[in-house]
Amino acid sequence: MLFYGPPGTGKTSTILALAKSLFGPALYRSRILELNASDERGIAIVREKVKDFARVQLSHPTGVDKSYFEKYPCPPFKIIILDEADSMTQDAQSALRRTMETYSKITRFCLVCNYVTRIIEPLASRCSKFRFKPLDNSAAGDRLAQIAKLENLELEDGVVDKLIQCSDGDLRRAITYMQSGARLVGATGNSGRQDGGEDAEMTDASSQVITVRMVEEIAGVIPESVLDQLVQAMQPKKIGMFLYELFDNAMLTTGKLYRRVVYNDAIPDIQKNKIVMVFSEMDKRLVDGADEHLSILDVALKISGILGGA
Repeated sequence: MLFYGPPGTGKTSTILALAKSLFGPALYRSRILELNASDERGIAIVREKVKDFARVQLSHPTGVDKSYFEKYPCPPFKIIILDEADSMTQDAQSALRRTMETYSKITRFCLVCNYVTRIIEPLASRCSKFRFKPLDNSAAGDRLAQIAKLENLELEDGVVDKLIQCSDGDLRRAITYMQSGARLVGATGNSGRQDGGEDAEMTDASSQVITVRMVEEIAGVIPESVLDQLVQAMQPKKIGMFLYELFDNAMLTTGKLYRRVVYNDAIPDIQKNKIVMVFSEMDKRLVDGADEHLSILDVALKISGILGGA
């Protein structure tokens, strides 16, 4: 099997849960080989560790009673899980394809990656592909609310929606943001004093509630009010003035500004086509290392000119 999709969508969790439900705790270590991105996975590892595990014949488990097999299916094969498989070298992937075919009767493989295009075609064609989409807001929101309840966290109204919005479908990142907020609240709450620092400024003085503003600060999100000022300043036939020093992350600004402009029904499609090209050019410049503040100013001026019919 080949699991691919954006990070934080449950690819690794799915195959680990499947493996545990198939073999149970007693046989898990003997039937599962998991290699993640922190392990060396060059051609030598594929030829030695992976191949040695794949060729070992299955033995009848000892010390396991009959009720265990009634609870867990324990199919007659082992599973090799290669997490972050797109970081494997081309030679390692090429060496892997023959091993997959030779020992398929007793060993099955699951490749997990973010970019399926980095898996060589001979290897991808031997797998059943499963694409993991970003989690929908309702499922991610329910999970975040459940975690907050189990951890006894107090969330302000709108915090769950803001976590989902800031994480862009990455549940792992959303949980990390919430954990950071919990630590921040716990640290300031336990100290019993406000020292006037940045942490104290982000935390309400009298409560230990995780607020929307706190999540925005942790995630480094640009406030909507600030973005409104930029959009207002870009409008044609108006003298706009804006402090560009407010933006520390040009890539993040570009994404939010892109959604504001492209999904605005009041802008004609012909102008949107030109604006999309401006964003594409800016994205390339940022990747190449261009100055972020100058790039944002340049994009704002070009979009203003397009909206004004220039």
